[in-house]
Amino acid sequence: MTADAPLHSGAPEKAAVRSWKAPITLAVFTVLYVLLITAAPRTGETTFRLSTAADAIQLPEFPVSVVTTTWIVGILLILLTALSTWLVQRTTRTPLWLIAAYIFIAIVGFLTWAAAGATIPVAGLLAGAVALAIPLIYGALAGVIGERAGVVNIAIEGQLLAGAFSAAVVSTITGQPVLGMLAAMVAGVLVAFVLAAFAIKYLVDQVIVGVVLNVLVAGLTSFLYSQVLQPNRELLNNPPRFDRIPIPFLSEIPVIGPVLFRQTIIVYLMYIAVALVWFGMFRTRWGLRLRAVGEHPQAADTVGIKVNPTRFWNVLLAGAIAGLGGTVFTIGNGIAFNKEMTAGAGFIALAAVIFGQWDPIKATLAALLFGFASSLQNTLSVIGSPVPSEFMLMLPYLVTIFVVAGVVGRSRAPAADGQPYIKG
Repeated sequence: MTADAPLHSGAPEKAAVRSWKAPITLAVFTVLYVLLITAAPRTGETTFRLSTAADAIQLPEFPVSVVTTTWIVGILLILLTALSTWLVQRTTRTPLWLIAAYIFIAIVGFLTWAAAGATIPVAGLLAGAVALAIPLIYGALAGVIGERAGVVNIAIEGQLLAGAFSAAVVSTITGQPVLGMLAAMVAGVLVAFVLAAFAIKYLVDQVIVGVVLNVLVAGLTSFLYSQVLQPNRELLNNPPRFDRIPIPFLSEIPVIGPVLFRQTIIVYLMYIAVALVWFGMFRTRWGLRLRAVGEHPQAADTVGIKVNPTRFWNVLLAGAIAGLGGTVFTIGNGIAFNKEMTAGAGFIALAAVIFGQWDPIKATLAALLFGFASSLQNTLSVIGSPVPSEFMLMLPYLVTIFVVAGVVGRSRAPAADGQPYIKG
């Protein structure tokens, strides 16, 4: 058996069932989009600014007609919805590329409508999206590892929060953000250890343990913040931040350079983590064992794989990754720790895991989409868009509902996900 061999039990595959969720969801959002540009038409031009003032290569601004662009986008969305319907009739599912194309085109249309008469800083919008997506990506990687091993990690939120708290305190005391980063990973491991002990050793329901851990970490950090950090802010809660490290040549590439290659060490570690988790999961013995204990633990045990220890250590690894993601909230931006500052990022990371179909690369792309929704909210608020502020606050969560409930179609979790394993 090779590292990237599929894990099948040898039973004949069941006939594929058509999923109409994607065509129906695309149709609903297409209708809403057409109603929007019809009921609240806007005129003039929207300008897309592709370069920043610091770029060595300056790209020209790109103005577009609001009326023409929004209606062209509407027609394209109708065609993509029809294509999705036709493909489901023939092949049982809507391909991911069609969903990605739909989302991109819809975003262009919505931006053109919402920013009529204003200028959209594209590089700033994308840079904000990456910054907001970093903790989601770390959390999604932790979720993918845990669930591929058969353990549902609802406690990602708590691991992110524990990482943010530990990073702020340790880096303030030592003056070294690197030590704060290591402390955050240790904090994430400690939360994961409790999850693994109760879920794997004592067979407690994994979802219940995760929810309790989230509440416990939120309560504990809030108490320590009020009683310890606030009275001693300068001594305990004034963290330094990592400096940005521009990568020569790459950082000068128009649009992409400022977004991806003028970042801090936390972001560059994220690039490495995504690549290593994907490669390890599908190209190494570790990944084969990880997937085996999550898909068919009895078969894995039969061939000599220690199921529960494998699950235990991988949950701890996932906790370290999630804890590292928590550093973004404090030393990643030089911000003092505050109560519940993760604001549900762990749960959005779980949504990215499902949207990404338990694949590290797809989950990363899903997290970037959620980060983009949050960045879009901030950008439209700055340029004075007429979109109601209440809607803008809901936007990231609406995107989450859109992609998880309506777009992903049939998505199969690892077969033994959430199921404790009792030997014998």
